[in-house]
Amino acid sequence: MDQEIQRAIILGIVQGLTEFLPVSSTAHLILFPWFFGWHGDIDSLTFDVALHGGTLLALLVCFYKDWLELLTKERQKLGFILAAVVPAGVVGILFKGFIEHQLRNPLIMVATLTLFGVVMLAAEKLSPKNRDSVSFKDALFIGMAQAIALIPGVSRSGITITAGLFRGLSRESAARFSFLLSTPVIAGATLLECRKLIKNPGAYNLDMFSVGFLASFISGFFAIKFLLAYLKKYPLNAFVYYRFGLAVVIAAAYFRMQ
Repeated sequence: MDQEIQRAIILGIVQGLTEFLPVSSTAHLILFPWFFGWHGDIDSLTFDVALHGGTLLALLVCFYKDWLELLTKERQKLGFILAAVVPAGVVGILFKGFIEHQLRNPLIMVATLTLFGVVMLAAEKLSPKNRDSVSFKDALFIGMAQAIALIPGVSRSGITITAGLFRGLSRESAARFSFLLSTPVIAGATLLECRKLIKNPGAYNLDMFSVGFLASFISGFFAIKFLLAYLKKYPLNAFVYYRFGLAVVIAAAYFRMQ
């Protein structure tokens, strides 16, 4: 098997798992090429977004009934989701270049993995977690938190679920709203980057992109099912400890390479 295809499969699986588990998919997609010295399309934001396209398909397959309900019956909740998307959309458009070129740094990821891990622990300890319905204020608060997830190492699912917990939502309800909220954001980012592929398809290894897309879809589908079932019984603590461990590994590797 071609080496680039193998790497695409590995990163596709990593993306699918870490997009929905609260451990930061962006951090993992940056770190794998960094650790193993992978360069080229495999270590580009365009390839990252292609993998996000696979997780977008996983979201649509898992939550198609929810979206049908939102589009036909639950218009108010749909409005909440669209309003909550605005902060991340605005920040993404205004600071895309800065995020891509200045924030893809191992030490920034060490800081964000650690800091927001602490925030997740605080949410588990301090929040009542006694509501299932999402209000407009809940949606805006979670939407503003989602904008922070554009910084590598934060984790979109982690910060939005945590924001939901701080607003008093149950873990499962916070996770479900987090997934619904991420759908239009991932869709927008994917379509934006797809323009590059459409305008100049010969500049990219489309076989590599396709394989990565498929791998991220399959692993993402199972990650969603797992997390929703997990959060019915258990807190976020295990993911927080994973984040702390990953931060230590990144810091050690970074300073060893200097």
